[in-house]
Amino acid sequence: MREVTIAIDAMGGDHGPHVTVKAALDFLQQHHDVNIVLVGLREVIEAELKSLKAESGSRLRIHPASEVVTMDDPLTTALRGKKDSSMRVTAELIKRGEADAGVSAGNTGALMAVSRFVLKTLPGIERPAIATTLPNRNGGWTYVLDLGANVDCSAEHLSQFGVMGAALVTAVEHKERPTVGLLNIGEEDIKGNEVVKQAAELLKVSGVNFYGNVEGDDIYKGTVDVVVCDGFVGNVALKTSEGLAKMIAEELKREFMRGPLSKLAGLIATPVIKRFKKRMDPRRYNGASLLGLRGIMIKSHGSADAYAFRKAIERAAEEVRGGLLRRIGDQVGALTRQEEQVPEEQVPEEQGERA
Repeated sequence: MREVTIAIDAMGGDHGPHVTVKAALDFLQQHHDVNIVLVGLREVIEAELKSLKAESGSRLRIHPASEVVTMDDPLTTALRGKKDSSMRVTAELIKRGEADAGVSAGNTGALMAVSRFVLKTLPGIERPAIATTLPNRNGGWTYVLDLGANVDCSAEHLSQFGVMGAALVTAVEHKERPTVGLLNIGEEDIKGNEVVKQAAELLKVSGVNFYGNVEGDDIYKGTVDVVVCDGFVGNVALKTSEGLAKMIAEELKREFMRGPLSKLAGLIATPVIKRFKKRMDPRRYNGASLLGLRGIMIKSHGSADAYAFRKAIERAAEEVRGGLLRRIGDQVGALTRQEEQVPEEQVPEEQGERA
């Protein structure tokens, strides 16, 4: 297995090097075939390494960047005003082939804009998408995209999201034919707006293992491996999931502290509660993939601690080893060739009849 090099925007997120450097060191202790490049203010990174009684070496090196994109910076500042930011330099290392993937906990909008500007999109991809995993009751994960990169989507965009999501599951989970569902207000073909109906028709002929329409609760049932939706709906679903998990944990804690009997019940149920909290812990599925770019970029949650950020690094390594870019390129290429074989004048009529 070849060595993998991951570039880390060490300055991004709410905590910067205090989290990113610790996470990188923890990751390297468990993965001996990965090299890491810490990108950012050299003095700050070196000070953090010193506080952790560590130093750079053959597997951990520092690549200087003189600027930092803050969480409040507008996109124009990230793109044009801070050309030597740790975020942009991380993307440029991937573009030059000096890193196989990048990880950043910085501003999501800025990271997507910078990554798209520097790396460009893969052939056949109109818009990149953000994908992440949510736990399901089968004990596995459901991959959901888009999570906010594209608020308004066409049917073609949703179809491409399905192709990219399937490629992601194949690369990371090693499932050759993952199932893809289209998020809708009902399972019936007649449900949904015209964009969703047309997207379903495109997915049927896309070459992916299209299950059909799914509803919101199917994400947690594990009905399909991949759930496709536009960025507005996906972001709401993600934030709702995170909030619900926290609320349930807090309510259980309060309930078991109400009185002697409740405390006894809580003591008996402690192992179950711990397993539930571990399963629903959003830190365990930290790391959203920016799909559709000519490079692998992972977005970590801005408030991530070292454990959560390490999970994002693991996600990046898994996607590199699984050949994600090649898989997306192959599947999108096959879809494009298939579309070119259909006479252009037949497409509108066929889609109109099915809608």
